[in-house]
Amino acid sequence: MAQVDIRDAVKEKLPHFPKCSGVKALVNHACGYRLRVGHYRVLFDFEGTIKLVRIEEAGKRDERTY
Repeated sequence: MAQVDIRDAVKEKLPHFPKCSGVKALVNHACGYRLRVGHYRVLFDFEGTIKLVRIEEAGKRDERTY
């Protein structure tokens, strides 16, 4: 279940931010960071505390993307 996986990843990793794995800083994006959880992306900002912005499903990549 994706909801459980997302909840568990957020509870496990984000309290240890920025010293957690799986989080990447985003460039030229409305959100500052993303955490991958299966086919989903947890997008958030960090300004002393974590502000959860949104959760998006990642679509299938284009064949031209490697």
